[in-house]
Amino acid sequence: MAGKSYIPTAVDQHIGKRMQLRRTMLGLSLKDLAKICGVTFQQIQKYETADNRISASRLFEIGMAMQTPVSFFFNGLPGNMPDETRATRSMHLHQPDLNENLDDPMLRTESLKLVRLYWRLANDEQRAAIMNMLKTMVGAPE
Repeated sequence: MAGKSYIPTAVDQHIGKRMQLRRTMLGLSLKDLAKICGVTFQQIQKYETADNRISASRLFEIGMAMQTPVSFFFNGLPGNMPDETRATRSMHLHQPDLNENLDDPMLRTESLKLVRLYWRLANDEQRAAIMNMLKTMVGAPE
């Protein structure tokens, strides 16, 4: 079995994670997005895991399918700082900080699902009841 034809960079991985984040935010499955984009769900999965690099034209199509600008996929990448040197930027792009954002609960799929379910509740009273229950469970003040 042949290996990958390329070594994914931190940029490839970041784009894949942002793609998965947006898909989850929209409540789309891999199959849903694949159907919209006209590719297999395995291809979408490979994009999200950075097993396959996404071409610029495909990224544009995916952005259109997910109703988001292409810039969304690049948000949060290093290299937009004016005082950053070219060498530093290159190092960041090819050697991701594996600990970066691992503790950020807002980047977890579970958090997005929870928010989507919360907003699907029928009314403000139900949302308030859930919020009060969560506050009680974690010991947060009213």
